[in-house]
Amino acid sequence: MIEVRDVGKRYGGVVALAGARFAAEAGEVHGLLGPNGSGKSTINKILAGSVRPDTGSLWVDGRQVQPGSPTESARLGIGAVYQQLTVIPTLDVEQNLLLGTEPGRWGLLDRRAGRERASAMLERLRPALGEHVGPGSLVGDLSPGQQQLIEIGKVLLRRPRILILDEATASLHRPQVDLLFDIVRELREDGVCVLFVSHRLDEILRICDRATILRAGRHVATVDLADTRPDELVRLMVGEKLAETTKVPSARRDEVVLQVDDLHAPGVAGVSLRAHAGEIIGLGGLQGQGQSDLLMTIFGALPRTGGTVTFRGRRLGHYRAARAARMGFALVPGNRGTQGMFSLRSIQENLSIVSLWRRTMAGFGISMRRERSAAREAVERLAIRLGSLDDPVSSLSGGNAQKVIVAKWLLSDPVVILLDDPTKGVDVGAKAEIYQIIRTLAAEGCTIVINSSDDRELAVLSDRVLVLFEGAVVAELEGEEIDEERLVSSALLVSARADREVSG
Repeated sequence: MIEVRDVGKRYGGVVALAGARFAAEAGEVHGLLGPNGSGKSTINKILAGSVRPDTGSLWVDGRQVQPGSPTESARLGIGAVYQQLTVIPTLDVEQNLLLGTEPGRWGLLDRRAGRERASAMLERLRPALGEHVGPGSLVGDLSPGQQQLIEIGKVLLRRPRILILDEATASLHRPQVDLLFDIVRELREDGVCVLFVSHRLDEILRICDRATILRAGRHVATVDLADTRPDELVRLMVGEKLAETTKVPSARRDEVVLQVDDLHAPGVAGVSLRAHAGEIIGLGGLQGQGQSDLLMTIFGALPRTGGTVTFRGRRLGHYRAARAARMGFALVPGNRGTQGMFSLRSIQENLSIVSLWRRTMAGFGISMRRERSAAREAVERLAIRLGSLDDPVSSLSGGNAQKVIVAKWLLSDPVVILLDDPTKGVDVGAKAEIYQIIRTLAAEGCTIVINSSDDRELAVLSDRVLVLFEGAVVAELEGEEIDEERLVSSALLVSARADREVSG
């Protein structure tokens, strides 16, 4: 029913797809598997019409197609549900379900027909939605899982022939997943082709007939899941021969600088950790499992709802990001464009902004000579390649812009540095330079906590890795235990699953 042939896609210097291919049949649930950055979501966005491929071709029912928009994909019978919600919280359930497909009569909305369609879908979703959710319920008042079900219902009302579920179960609880899988089985019986992506390997094995494994944007294999063991899937995802990596000796010292006990926050479910001076702690697991939320909570940018944070032996009460920065915390956020820098302001201003208070005269006067001197020192230390300090930071390459974000924090002499995917979107050379900066900071006694979507990066840098799943730590790897295969296995709960099978 649908085929992807040798599709390529680049975003600047980042290769998202490099000749990816797969084919799926009518009446099949086909899984797409691969580690972070393998290209799964990019393929789905191309099929859904929201991204255009650079090379390759798409085929539906044996006919080559070129969907240039989601509307064109919908005309081909393709519908997509993503983890990122597109429901409108200020509209009610009925309005969201019918959005874009409202029935009409004589050029006017047919409210009666619309209400009947929406009510029928609500009744199908009722066992997982709950009795209190009605057509007039405000979507913004629903839980994330209920909102996700409304998102799914909206796409199902369009009666797609090809349904893409791209991590659509991420915010669903077990009963909600069970209902969705019942619906998927009904669709399969009706001849619908379902493309299914999930970070839960158990779900892939439970609902999919076959799966295509991608790695680094390339096709690795397509397997019948009834004949494939979980550990074989993991090996296909990370490769039989893992690339050699260079790991340096740990700079960890005895002093416990940061201690987090039973931390609860939005997206964080009871995390505990102890971080020493000079130690690099990695946060592993598939993307969106609470790693960024944990870093933001430690930094004070997200509200802590439970647990404690202890810094250098002193338990901290509730604090905001500004106080954390003054105490010695630094955060390099995951989205550098919107959170890490002022894109239209100069490199000088971006470098000065965090630590300006440290160099003011009498608490309010600013010496541009001192600011220039501090900025040049930071540029030299991190080998930032630029034209002038007065150029906008947006004029820099991705790697140099990221080094500016790191450099601005170094001017504040941080003790704990929180890094959220610091090398995402930078080229190989800049990535190696950032690795060296991280190692140098650890050798100088800084405590580093790094979230990365690149398992190889965690294996190279980390002294320990905490693997998160749904906001909780499910595994801790240390020293020689840290390799790509174990990181992927832990993220997919394969080890725990295997243990349950053995004990059973």
